[in-house]
Amino acid sequence: MTPSATLDATARTLALVGHPNVGKSVLFHRLTGTYVNVSNYPGTTVEVSRATPRFDRDASLLDTPGVLSLPARSDDERATMRALLNEDMRTLIQVGDAKNLRRTLNLTALLAELGVPMVLALNMTDEANARGVTVDTAALAESLGIPVIATIATGGEGVVPLTDALKHAAEPAPLLRYDDETERAIQAVTGLIAHHAPHPRLAARGLAILLLGHDPEVSAWLDEKAGAGAAEIRKLIADTAAGRKEPLAALLARERGRAAEALSRTVSKQAAGKDRTMAMRVGQLAVHPVWGWPILLAVLYVVYLFVGDFGAGTLVGLLEEDFFGGVLNPAMTDFVQHYVTIPWIADLLVGEYGLWTMGMTYALALILPIVTTFFLAFGVLEDSGYFSRLSVIANRMFAAIGLNGRAVLPMVLGLGCVTMATLTTRILQTPRERLITIFLMALAIPCSAQLGVVFGLLGGISFNATLIWAGCMLLILLTAGFLAGKLVKGRRIPLVTELPPMRMPVLGNVLKKTGGRLKWYLVEVIPLFLIGTLLMFLLDRLGVLPWIIKAGEPLVSGWLGLPPEASAAFVMGFLRRDFGATGLFALSSELTMIQAVVGMVTITLFVPCIASVMMIVKERGMRTAAIMLAIIMPTAFFVGGVLNHVLHLFM
Repeated sequence: MTPSATLDATARTLALVGHPNVGKSVLFHRLTGTYVNVSNYPGTTVEVSRATPRFDRDASLLDTPGVLSLPARSDDERATMRALLNEDMRTLIQVGDAKNLRRTLNLTALLAELGVPMVLALNMTDEANARGVTVDTAALAESLGIPVIATIATGGEGVVPLTDALKHAAEPAPLLRYDDETERAIQAVTGLIAHHAPHPRLAARGLAILLLGHDPEVSAWLDEKAGAGAAEIRKLIADTAAGRKEPLAALLARERGRAAEALSRTVSKQAAGKDRTMAMRVGQLAVHPVWGWPILLAVLYVVYLFVGDFGAGTLVGLLEEDFFGGVLNPAMTDFVQHYVTIPWIADLLVGEYGLWTMGMTYALALILPIVTTFFLAFGVLEDSGYFSRLSVIANRMFAAIGLNGRAVLPMVLGLGCVTMATLTTRILQTPRERLITIFLMALAIPCSAQLGVVFGLLGGISFNATLIWAGCMLLILLTAGFLAGKLVKGRRIPLVTELPPMRMPVLGNVLKKTGGRLKWYLVEVIPLFLIGTLLMFLLDRLGVLPWIIKAGEPLVSGWLGLPPEASAAFVMGFLRRDFGATGLFALSSELTMIQAVVGMVTITLFVPCIASVMMIVKERGMRTAAIMLAIIMPTAFFVGGVLNHVLHLFM
């Protein structure tokens, strides 16, 4: 947490709390007007987002990461628990899934013990109705003693009643009843917390239950606040656990499940024959052990047609050849040569390595149409609920590399931006999983801009060329992951994830996400393209680039079998992978199919961009980042050379 996130008696803080994929981020946008990355799969929100709500300009609204359960286990759950402990929490807005009331109430039962005024927003009621699930919100509100509002966040329905209900937020009625022995233990720990470390907002009883369930954030908070009293509390907890046949954490969790099940049966009904909608059938087929794979291949083929054929073919042709090549660049060149009298400045602007003729042309005419179509396809897939199913499909395959299917989520995000995806590895449960996943992303996961260029170059040659590249990437990913899984100590954590319903993507969500990502591209990537072009210009002027091309010939031309000019693409690749890939794209007319495949495989495996390296340093440290780079660079050229010789044997 930042210093501003600590307790402040003058601030009023409200927090959205709930399971992953229940619509917290969409509701956050509705309540604040602030856009966060709204996606229909778990793991989107990995840190606390904060904004001023429209309905109270003196308050602060938090969008906390989704919690599968409390006590906290994963990093996103720990972040949510830190927010509950450290914020001046006046009101909780629990966002629940109307289709799965029992699961929602399981969390409600624990939040109720914390003694913070609450409102329950039962979201996705449209999907619940489609499945024949009806919830008596009035009866539920009476049982809980808090306002319960039915909402459809994607359509804005129920948002106004929800903001009105916040005025009537109340502490929920307790739902949990324990056996006498457990109750005595809870009361004893509660008394010690109230004496040694009373919390200004959270009830000591709720903190005691979390401590008995071994919540690490509550434990760390206790060490900080209770001083010497923390040892007394820990001894009491240890004495309580001693001699029990069943761990207290399991007993407490079972009681929450029992209470949630009992209440959900009382206030909800399932209509006969409506529990299997078309969306449910499609969702089940998407994770089927047999049919899931043909569906995945069909999805990838459609993305290939949209991005590789339409984006990189039709749109790039219109922009790069017709508009830039035929109209804009000649006009810009004539203008510069007419008004700029200093030759080297004119060359810097419109020469072979000119800021306009290379940097802006690459960025706007070659890459922009490709990444735009990719971002649109990416947005449709994530908003439909398909991406979360990838974790289920990939789970068995990932078991071979010591991971579970949840690791596929950062990797899929890495197709958008490896830098940000490195940050989202915090949703993984162990340091071992995070380390392996970061390494695999740095090695073999291309970002959207690079992937678009790959589709553009190889798709323009043949679909088979694209399949060979994809097969190589998959083989390298599994091989590297298998070796990393054997070398990195630790155990594999079983997959536990939430599958959202399959649904038609919301056009507004897709366009907002695409617009946000394009803004990132224009603001952050284009300057790097210009810096890379300037670097190439300086290297060429100083005579270094020809020397690099000459020195790299044995490796690039001999081992990889590429034209000597391809050495320049690898120089550009040091700055950004996609810049290097674009350098190969510019040579596409000179490349055979084998050279194109070998070049793209090598550049994909080549060093990650500078921003990704900095993020790896931030997350794992300088030493780990250096070791990764020392492994990745030789691996890229080794694999590229082997592939070159293998393809020449069979093609």
